[in-house]
Amino acid sequence: MSRYCYPAVFTLEEQGVFSIVFPDLEGCYTCGDDLTDGIMMAEDVLAFTLYDYERENREIPAPSLPEDIPIEDGQFINYIACDTLVYRKRHNNKAVKKTLTIPEWLNESAMAMGLNFSQVLQEALIQKTQSY
Repeated sequence: MSRYCYPAVFTLEEQGVFSIVFPDLEGCYTCGDDLTDGIMMAEDVLAFTLYDYERENREIPAPSLPEDIPIEDGQFINYIACDTLVYRKRHNNKAVKKTLTIPEWLNESAMAMGLNFSQVLQEALIQKTQSY
């Protein structure tokens, strides 16, 4: 699963700055210069944190219900959504060399067509992983 939605606790600080914490996720917090910036920063830190959970095969906790999260004066809860696949594509796009084996006849046919092997493999892997 790459799409998530978690509640975040927003706290209005001095001069309109917001601090944001995700109570369900250890070490997942950020801040924003204003509400718009805070929401954008919250989405980024949520995607980064959950991407780390996925890479480390850590159990991803279920999101809490807002009524189960205690808040104080000056705080409010807002759901933040993210997609770790989009985050992964944006921040982890380093090329990795792979060696593969195909039948000679297929190699000859593909070369005769002028196909780019890397591009074809990438397209096939994207299609296969998105249907997974």
